[in-house]
Amino acid sequence: MSSTLALIFIGAAVLFILGIKFLSSPKTARYGNLTAAAGMIVAFLATFPLMQFSDEHKSLNCILMVVGILIGLAMGAAGAYSVKMTAMPQMVAAFNGLGGGAAALVASMEFIRIAHPVMFSGITLSGPDENSAAFIIPMLFATLIGSLSFSGSIIAYLKLEGKFEKPHTFPGQNYLNGLILLVILGLGGWLTFNSVSGNAITFFVIMFALALFFGVAMVMPIGGADMPVVISLLNSFTGLAVAADGFAINNLAMLVAGTLVGSSGTLLTLLMCKAMNRPVTNVLFGAFGSASGAKAAAGGPAGTVKPIQADEAALLLSYAQRVVIVPGYGMAVAQAQHSVRELSDELGKRGVEVQFAIHPVAGRMPGHMNVLLAEANVPYDQLCEMEAINPSMDRVDVCLVIGANDVVNPAAREEKSSPIYGMPIIEADHAKTVIVMKRSMAAGFAGIENHLFYKDNTRMLFGDAKASLNALVAAVKAS
Repeated sequence: MSSTLALIFIGAAVLFILGIKFLSSPKTARYGNLTAAAGMIVAFLATFPLMQFSDEHKSLNCILMVVGILIGLAMGAAGAYSVKMTAMPQMVAAFNGLGGGAAALVASMEFIRIAHPVMFSGITLSGPDENSAAFIIPMLFATLIGSLSFSGSIIAYLKLEGKFEKPHTFPGQNYLNGLILLVILGLGGWLTFNSVSGNAITFFVIMFALALFFGVAMVMPIGGADMPVVISLLNSFTGLAVAADGFAINNLAMLVAGTLVGSSGTLLTLLMCKAMNRPVTNVLFGAFGSASGAKAAAGGPAGTVKPIQADEAALLLSYAQRVVIVPGYGMAVAQAQHSVRELSDELGKRGVEVQFAIHPVAGRMPGHMNVLLAEANVPYDQLCEMEAINPSMDRVDVCLVIGANDVVNPAAREEKSSPIYGMPIIEADHAKTVIVMKRSMAAGFAGIENHLFYKDNTRMLFGDAKASLNALVAAVKAS
């Protein structure tokens, strides 16, 4: 690789790092996305000089590359413009799966090219000695991790779509998964030292198929509500697969980008588990959300439910000095973010201080609530993290909970037998008055009753979130 290309790849890596840095704040997130995209374009264009086409297949290969680029651009643009915000987690899962699959295919083609050089003589990429472990091991690793990420992400997508949200388990499942993994690792070890053997391609295909099956077997036992954590973990797997590809074929952009994705995905996974006070092993192997897990909290909370009408709730909000709004997935499903902003604006005109309390795992992906509220042009300075808002919740006149459930459930603090005990929550029950907007008394993904609904200071406003918010806005305007 020439020094010029090396500098270009370093520049692309800098753009990737800056992009991630800008994504850390809602104010600069859009610029971060554009910066990282610019880095990817630079890295993509800089890869072309590294390719060595034979004269016989040069035209065909170029045509295939252009066709692939155009198809990818069309599919990406169509998905980005058509997807609803409530379906954004599904799109993230699908795109992550495609990334993992692409990394696995690159590694597979490179490995098969070594095992059967006659089949793939058209394209070569400069890298380590192709018969050395420094080349074979990264290719096998990328194939395993990439294919696992692909199949696992497809299952995560289907779970988020509600096809089968509940965990699917059977006795001895973890032992079976462990056995499959051992077989995969055994095949990988054999292929490392027998890549040019006559049976290498056969064993490689078996390893590839088992890795795909292992991705399915790993994600199926996990509940649908834990999919954000799983997607984050699978995203880190995709990054590691891309980094392994980059190491083997000597592409610095792939190496840096994959390492960044792998490390950031791992950190995000750990942070989300910390926000739920659950280890990663509990997410992966605990079948959280299953019927047996839901029964762990026996004996419902004491108290009675006290309904409230929209006009009564509007009076409480209008004459409050400080209001905190806690958005949840119910707000996303109802597409009520614009109505929330309108209510916030109307209260602001009356001198009411309005803030939004954001739980790290509210919604179906990290930052889901932030994105929805930003889409509705809610000022960034009104958004407060859980740790910042909790110490002052006892000075809140009205806390309006919109479609949130487990993230405001006091059982996490009060009931040691609860499956969510110890999970940090937004302490909405400490407010002087709590108004919970909900369609029904249905439980959240943990499958347990919400103690908040039965508190003396809680009132339940039943109905569709958007319709209820519109009624609140109309009542506030009329007050």
